[in-house]
Amino acid sequence: MFALWYLTFAVDEIRKQDTMVDAAVLAKLEEGYAKLAASDSKSLLKKYLTKEVFDNLKNKVTPTFKSTLLDVIQSGLENHDSGVGIYAPDAEAYTVFADLFDPIIEDYHGGFKKTDKHPASDFGDVNSFGNVDPTNEYVISTRVRCGRSMQGYPFNPCLTEAQYKEMEEKVSSTLSSLEGELKGKFYPLTGMEKAVQQQLIDDHFLFKEGDRFLQAANACRFWPTGRGIYHNDNKRFLVWCNEEDHLRIISMQQGGDLGEIYRRLVTAVNEIEKRIPFSHDDRLGFLTFCPTNLGTTIRASVHIKVPKLASNKAKLEEVAAKYNLQVRGTRGEHTEAEGGVYDISNKRRMGLTEYQAVKEMYDGITELIKLEKSL
Repeated sequence: MFALWYLTFAVDEIRKQDTMVDAAVLAKLEEGYAKLAASDSKSLLKKYLTKEVFDNLKNKVTPTFKSTLLDVIQSGLENHDSGVGIYAPDAEAYTVFADLFDPIIEDYHGGFKKTDKHPASDFGDVNSFGNVDPTNEYVISTRVRCGRSMQGYPFNPCLTEAQYKEMEEKVSSTLSSLEGELKGKFYPLTGMEKAVQQQLIDDHFLFKEGDRFLQAANACRFWPTGRGIYHNDNKRFLVWCNEEDHLRIISMQQGGDLGEIYRRLVTAVNEIEKRIPFSHDDRLGFLTFCPTNLGTTIRASVHIKVPKLASNKAKLEEVAAKYNLQVRGTRGEHTEAEGGVYDISNKRRMGLTEYQAVKEMYDGITELIKLEKSL
């Protein structure tokens, strides 16, 4: 009887330790929270991490990978100038730390409430999009990308070196089996030859080690192990392996033929999914590391030259808002427009289908070109 009682007691103690947050982690959380609360940060983390939410979540851990609240918020604690400030260290974090993720997701994704459910994946009629700029006067280049996570693996902060290597091997062999237009070559970052590296830099394909926001989120460990780049022979289809997400699948080319670019992406995603199961949630859609990139995870963008609208930024922003578009500088986020060239993309990724997300961009860009012509 005593032996059975002792065994039950021991198991309970182990379970407790398994779900207990380390004292050093708690101390770091308390200190970081106090500094954030006293700061003038405009991040969504500061907006929604109330004392009540903080106290409710600080002792929680995810069941499989034991991720803590610190793993979720440390990037925003270290970088008060973050726009969002949180990442999901593993898929379970979206559920365990839902009191923080849900309001941030609702705020960022334009009212996607915790009672809402992301629709089933639907790429629609891939032949319904045409060229947004057939005369090649305005659109310099077009790109459609999506993020995917491999089922059964955590996100970057929790990955071991062995898992990074295993994932790279799976991704490399999967992509190397693609045929037709998608046929190409995988280039691991580890041991990359200088000439190959330079070529990838010249093509603007090579990604660098993460910025300070990703570094603070522990997303760059064991760099460059497990990271790699795949591109097809004509360099219009690209996959990044273990940059910010497990997979970034990208279709792009010069000009405005969105139809061709979208068809290529959809074919690629479907081919890869036959071989690699993706991490998906019934409510949130496809799961990735950053809560801004859930649901469809689709970002359809153009580099577009609109010098007349550039001198009337208010009008540009007004049309962009009408079609839920995000306007960035020429070189992406936090940059200026050079020579009236903007990077414009769909902003909404949740609560609508892949087709609807790309259609918002298609309709918005068509409207912007019409406006630019009329000025």
